[in-house]
Parts: sequence; structure tokens; C-alpha cells
Amino acid sequence: MRCYSLYSVKIKHYNRILKETVSFYRKATDFFLQVCLKEWDILSAKTAHQKLLYMEQLCHQTKKNPNVTYKTFDQKFYKFPSYLRRAAITEAIGKVSSYKSNLENWDKTDPTIRGRKPSLPKAGLIYPCLYRDNMYQQTGEYTARIKVYVCNTWDWIDIRLRKSDVDYIAHHCSNRKQCAPTLQKRGHQWFLDFPFEETVTLNNTSIYEQTILAVDLGLNSSATIAVMKADGTILGRHFLRLSKEYDSLTHAVNRIKKAQQYGNCKIPRLWSKANGINTHIATRTATFIMDVANQYNANTIVFEHLDTTGKKKGSKKQKLHLWKSQYVQNIVTDKAHRFGMRVSHI
Repeated sequence: MRCYSLYSVKIKHYNRILKETVSFYRKATDFFLQVCLKEWDILSAKTAHQKLLYMEQLCHQTKKNPNVTYKTFDQKFYKFPSYLRRAAITEAIGKVSSYKSNLENWDKTDPTIRGRKPSLPKAGLIYPCLYRDNMYQQTGEYTARIKVYVCNTWDWIDIRLRKSDVDYIAHHCSNRKQCAPTLQKRGHQWFLDFPFEETVTLNNTSIYEQTILAVDLGLNSSATIAVMKADGTILGRHFLRLSKEYDSLTHAVNRIKKAQQYGNCKIPRLWSKANGINTHIATRTATFIMDVANQYNANTIVFEHLDTTGKKKGSKKQKLHLWKSQYVQNIVTDKAHRFGMRVSHI
């Protein structure tokens, strides 16, 4: 089984140049989206690779392909890197394919219960992948070169990477395969997001010899855990109550309520604090579950299937909105697979 993880490295001293690069990439994707919508009757009958080649034949002029249908692409996006062009085409094909599927399902649904018609796809907040050698080159331990759109052309610039981020990756990801990074912006800072791939083998213990870790995630108590054998023998019970953290979260939410009494105003600082406390609770809960699982050498971790979709009603609807049960399960799933444990939902 393949597991993927993502680590971010902060880029120093650049802002405007990187912003123009992302904007240029999104405009190219929007161009291909319009082409895909017009040519979808032909594209839908082709395989994924054939769709990519057909789109390039329609838009990109070369020596072997002098006559193209959409000549404005090479004029608007002069010297657009080939890897980014193919990434934008793939992104556009995926969005149009999803749109057509949603539209077909919408047409089949009863008009009395179906919602609004799916809107036409747009590039949205996508970010370019900087493919190795062609778009990204590591020049030193804490330095690299990336190809960006600068001075109306595509050129290489040297960037400095934050030392603490690079050292963290070297310490924790030395045995994993590093993939091509993605240029990302969070807040006012720019990062290179490096995906890492590793292959793990899940345990194949007989079902009659397995140690099972049953987890009950609650609104008031973070987690209740029961460790048992396949025959029902209880090996241990563990409880996690984060009283201080929940009190801090309640206090943060009450401050938001009080601020909202004075009118409909934006309070990002208060929401940021509440979300930070909530994320801290989820992280500590996931860490506690994995510590217990490793203590008993559990083979399988079992969660209750929690359907949190739909409109929340009742006196506890705010708690349900803030409840990060899915986030906890995702963290535990990623960590458990690295230890060869299986995860089940019932």
C-alpha cells in the first residue's frame, strides 16, 4: 500500500513574482476549460492520454502541427512551459468531466427535489506543480531554482528555503520518496509543498488472533477506547478528557458570540483562535489513540461511522459544527497505515 504525506517549506523574500506566475497558470487553465467545453463531444470518446494529445493539437502550434484550431493560445501564453501546459490541460479535462457527470445526474433527478443546475467550471484557486528539472532544481541544501513568469517571460529565479523546514524534512522523511513540489500561498506567505511517497505492508493477522482497538469519539469527552481480542476478552479501557482545552474552546466561542451581538462584522482573530484550539484538541486526540494502539500492538482500529452531512439542528448544533471527528479519523488512518495497522468503520 502507498502512503502519501505533505510537508511545506517556506520561501523567503518573494511575493509579487510568484503571484503573477499563479495568475498566469490559472488564466491558461480557464482557456483550456473553454476549449474542453466546446470539444467535449469528441473528447469524451477518447482515453486520458488521447485527450491530452488532442487538446495540444487543437491549441499548441509546432513545426509538425502548424495548423491549429485555437491560435490565440500561443499568442496569449507565449513560451508557456510544456509541463505546465499539460498540467493545465489535465486540470481542465478533469473539471469538465466532473461538470458533465454532475449535469447528467442533475438531469436524471426529480425536478421537485433537485437543487440548482451545476455551474460552469472555472480554474478557481489552483496552484501549479513545479516539475523537477524542468520547473524546479535543487542547487544547495537550503537554496533552489524555480521557473516563474517574470518580466513578460518565463525565467529561472534563485530562492532561499527556510532552514528549519528543510531540516525537519531531512530528519523525518529521509526514507521516503520525494515528489515534485507545488507552489502554494497561505496568508501572505509562499511555500513549496513537497509530497512524499512510501510503501507500507498492512498486517495479515488472522481475524481470530487480532487485537482490536474500538474508539468512540464524543462531543464532550474526546475519546473512549476499549482494547479487546477477537473472542471478546477486554484487555484495557482508556479515556481521554481534555477539560482545559474544552474550557478554552468554550471561552473562545463565547467571545465570538459577544462580538457578534454588536453587528455583522468580521472577527478573523477570534475565529483563528477558536479554530486553533479546536485543531489542537483533534491532534491530541489522534495522538492519544495511536499511543494506546502501539501500547497494545493493535492489528485493527475500529471507528463508528459518523454521518455529519446535512443541516445541523438542535441545541448542540454549534458543537457539531466545531466537532472535528473526520479530521481525527483521517490523522489516525494515516498514522496507523504507517505502522501496518488496518482501520475499519462500522
